Amino acid sequence: MATNDWTADRLPDQSGKTAVVTGANGGLGYRVTRELAARGATVAMACRSEERGERARRRVRAAFPDADLDLLTLDLADLDSVRAFAGAFREAHDDLHVLVNNAGVMHTPYRRTADGFELQFGVNHLGHFALTGLLLDRLAATDGTTRVVTVSSLLHGRGTLRLDTPDEESYDRYEAYAGSKLANLLFAYELQRRFEAADLDALSLAAHPGWAATGLQRAGPEMEGNRLRARLMDLGNALFAQSAARGALPILYAAAGSPVEGGAFYGPRGPGPLQYQGPPDRVTSNAKSHDRTAARQLWIASENLTGVRYDFEGAKEAERAAR
Repeated sequence: MATNDWTADRLPDQSGKTAVVTGANGGLGYRVTRELAARGATVAMACRSEERGERARRRVRAAFPDADLDLLTLDLADLDSVRAFAGAFREAHDDLHVLVNNAGVMHTPYRRTADGFELQFGVNHLGHFALTGLLLDRLAATDGTTRVVTVSSLLHGRGTLRLDTPDEESYDRYEAYAGSKLANLLFAYELQRRFEAADLDALSLAAHPGWAATGLQRAGPEMEGNRLRARLMDLGNALFAQSAARGALPILYAAAGSPVEGGAFYGPRGPGPLQYQGPPDRVTSNAKSHDRTAARQLWIASENLTGVRYDFEGAKEAERAAR
């Protein structure tokens, strides 16, 4: 796929479409929210902090006064919050054209979610797995081809799938992050296979931002009060990163660009094989991310851990009823 230096200016009109963007108050999520809303989409801003979400909503509306933004609270580290968000969204919106599973944490010190999962795996993968399953029938019942975009990372290549919860002594923050990003890809590819098996008019896509300057890199050091590491992260961003606006382009392309293919992975084109920067393009992921046995194991474990089971038969019935 050649995107010919695709930019957000080439996004098609989004009037009449509804999107959910997790982590919409900052970084990549904010840029995705801003660009979709600027083109007429109704965007449900899924934010952990209502205060930060409201500030972000005001910023978007300052630039685009007619932006249709619905601020809803979502804490991906708490499955009760995920269920509450899904319920609130369903009450407020009949359609869901695009779900952008964007929010995440990176290289955090050892923490557990409200449900006892290691924080990075719990937020980056399990929270989004549960959210997607809880909104599956909404996606299916929406007219036209709907999309689920799951945001991974270049660092998935360093990851190993780990389904148990590590204790603090065996925890490695870098391995945990890479493993969660590998899980994102295994999930995205498996979801596409299950969409196809159920004959649903929906696409599952993955994207990554390359190395983009957001607040994500310094969040871990800030959690542990390590100012030196936080400053080193800032220095790395200054030297090597592209802007959050540029980093958001592969996500925007997967969410609303064309042509796209289900099961594809979109990221910066280069230069070279690094994929750190550049315009969005279809990119490759490592062999582990295409391991179908691992993907099925992850799916079963995720359903058991979250208690969310995907009802594809029910989703197909919802699709038929809507048509």
